[in-house]
Amino acid sequence: MRIHLQGEKVVLRDIRAEDIDTIYYWQYEAEDREHLNWNGPYKPLDPYTKEEYRALPRYQESLALIGTDAPRTELMIEIDGELKGSVGRYWVSEETNWCEIGIVIYDSRYWQNGYGREAFRMWIDYLFTHMDTVRLGIGTWSGNERMMKLAAHMGMVEEARVRKARIVRGEYYDAIKMGILREEWEDRNLVAPAPINHVTRAT
Repeated sequence: MRIHLQGEKVVLRDIRAEDIDTIYYWQYEAEDREHLNWNGPYKPLDPYTKEEYRALPRYQESLALIGTDAPRTELMIEIDGELKGSVGRYWVSEETNWCEIGIVIYDSRYWQNGYGREAFRMWIDYLFTHMDTVRLGIGTWSGNERMMKLAAHMGMVEEARVRKARIVRGEYYDAIKMGILREEWEDRNLVAPAPINHVTRAT
């Protein structure tokens, strides 16, 4: 099964092998790399060559999921036919189905006008549809107001704040946890369940 979710402004889709070079460009070569100031882990990038980057387990594992029914750990954000970012999730506890989610849009020209909101909304809806989890949430830092506003727009509420627990570029910030429960998401009716024809099945 190949994932292709069509929104009004963005497409969420499975990663392709050629996407890895595009991601490398935005991480290491683009003039516009403002996203690195907001997306974790808030430290200098590891000095990978392009060949080493292509072989990273993160991308190889995502590629291996294509053609399976397994819930994705990452989908690409495509805008106007071009790769502009990604949404992802990572485990905090597999035993309790507790994962945190995130989003990054590389091209800062698309940080306005609802692109990120639509992509994040589609990602949350996809995960609640395809995973047996009761909660989705984010972990961020108090200086990342854009992410906190996005999470709040999705209906997430602040669940925890640890004061001065995060260091970002040499300064202390509060560590923030925000989240939403499945029943809260469904009650909000932000997005109807993705129609089946939005998920393209390919052999």
